[in-house]
Amino acid sequence: MNEFLRLEREAKRYKEQYPKGTRLELISMEDPQAVPPGTRGTVQFVDDIGSIHCHWDNGRSLAIIPGEDSFHMIPARSRDD
Repeated sequence: MNEFLRLEREAKRYKEQYPKGTRLELISMEDPQAVPPGTRGTVQFVDDIGSIHCHWDNGRSLAIIPGEDSFHMIPARSRDD
């Protein structure tokens, strides 16, 4: 399978797994302008290469790159907002 098809399949899976409004918590981010660990955010959309674009509770907007950045979904029953 070529790289484009692999990314397309991953993006489709992420779009299903993290729909708009899903709450996430960042564990770590590989970016010089990283959002601080522990910051929570709301998924805005997943783009066609699988980057998960979030609006973070601290006012930042920065995409998560699955496989490079570490995060977890906040279950609906434990959301505090």
